[in-house]
Amino acid sequence: MSSSAWGDVETQYFVSLTPDRILDAVEASGLRCTGRCLQLNSMENRVYEIEIVLDDDVVVKSPSDRFRVVKFYRPGRWSKEQILDEHQFLLDLQTEDLPVAAPERFPDGQTLHCLGDLSIYYCVFPKFGGRNPDELSVDQLEQLGRLYARVHNVGALRPATHRLTLNPTTYGLDNLRYILEEKLLPPEHQRPYRDLVEALCKHTEPWFAKTPIQRVHGDAHLGNLLWHPDRGPRLVDFDDMVMGPPVQDIWLATPGRDAWSLQEREILLEGYEQMRDFDRQSLRLIEPLRALRFVHFHAWIGKRWKDQAFPRAFPQYGTPNYWAEAVNDLREQLRLIQETSTSHPMHHTISE
Repeated sequence: MSSSAWGDVETQYFVSLTPDRILDAVEASGLRCTGRCLQLNSMENRVYEIEIVLDDDVVVKSPSDRFRVVKFYRPGRWSKEQILDEHQFLLDLQTEDLPVAAPERFPDGQTLHCLGDLSIYYCVFPKFGGRNPDELSVDQLEQLGRLYARVHNVGALRPATHRLTLNPTTYGLDNLRYILEEKLLPPEHQRPYRDLVEALCKHTEPWFAKTPIQRVHGDAHLGNLLWHPDRGPRLVDFDDMVMGPPVQDIWLATPGRDAWSLQEREILLEGYEQMRDFDRQSLRLIEPLRALRFVHFHAWIGKRWKDQAFPRAFPQYGTPNYWAEAVNDLREQLRLIQETSTSHPMHHTISE
């Protein structure tokens, strides 16, 4: 498995990915394009909606049938083997009739091709209708819980041997090392930030060590969920899939801490447990996972700073105020984690 959240080499940019190259890449899959190309929101990769020409005998069941989504992976972020781990997971889920967006095969039977002179891997997905839900009803939460359980049932069938393992070392200490080595922190925040991350990782490493890991989506917030009024939920964008605890997907779907959010999480888990057992003790990992996501996010922006999209999207990054807030967030996370160590199981946490 990879030991780095960034892949094997320094990431590059997409300046040579012109419209002509995009359309030629799609037509290499055996499709014909009309020339209509719309860039979709994606900070990490480049993703485009492409209109295609359908044969006269093709029955159009949905307006989405006239489009494909082509995804160009950021060079150097994932190796070919790591991307194929993502594709294998999606194909495994598709085989079990789970509602995901799996890559289509090129004429040679592969799901992944490379623009060789640019070292950019890409694949083509079908387009599906649906909207990202802002909130979910009780019935929808139960349905989503059943979906996540089925995804995890399939995820447990085989490992992703080249993918990152989500734990305090990979998402905490490794990212901390990058932040310190690149001198991203102002001098006044270096020591408190370092001490907090190290304390968080030391405190929670035994919890992670006792929790089984498997293939999970890794970034299963509601923004990566398409909900169709007739066909229900579809889970998309497995780019950040990891070997990790199933609770990673659960907390991202229900991230709040207030009473209603905890009730939502319980409803989701009730649906989940209709299809699969859930390790309730792993709920104590939610605040550590949240903290690790903060640290990963801080390092991720720094790693991508030379990509012009990032300074525009995160104009406050690198300022003393940004890092002061980051330190305060981590301090709060450490407090919550320490409380978790001694709280009662009925509060959805388990002591050592």
